[in-house]
Amino acid sequence: MRVRTALTTLAAGILLAAVAPLAQAGEADGLSVHGYGTLTDDSTVTLSGTYRCADDSAGPVFVSSTLVQGNRSAGIGGTRAVCDGETHEWVNTSVVKEPAYQPGAARVEATLMQLTAGAMGLPTPGFLAKEKSDVELY
Repeated sequence: MRVRTALTTLAAGILLAAVAPLAQAGEADGLSVHGYGTLTDDSTVTLSGTYRCADDSAGPVFVSSTLVQGNRSAGIGGTRAVCDGETHEWVNTSVVKEPAYQPGAARVEATLMQLTAGAMGLPTPGFLAKEKSDVELY
C-alpha cells in the first residue's frame, strides 16, 4: 500500500511539473518602457524598454512604439521580438523631422503585437501587451 501511495504521489508531482509551465505561458507576455529616450541634433529619436513573450508559432511578434509630446505624435520604429519566455531589450529608432520633438517630458505608447493569418490570408494583428509610460527626452 505504501508503494502505491508513493507512486501516486510521484506521478502527481511529475504531472504538476509538466503542466505548471503551460499554466504560466499566458502570463509570460509583458512589456515595459524605459523612463527616458534620446533625441539627437538630426532629429533621430530612440526609445527602449524590455519585453517578454512565450510563443510566436502563430505568427511574428513585434514591439512598436509611438512618441507623444504636446500635440505631436509619431511612430518610432518597430522591433521583431524573440518569443522564448525570456526578457529581452527592445530599441526603436526613427528620424522624425515633422513634427520635431524637443528635449523634455513626453509619453511613449508601446505595443507587443502578433501578426496571424486572417480568414482571407491577410495578416491580422493580435495585441499581447500594451504599455503607456511617461519619459524624459534627452
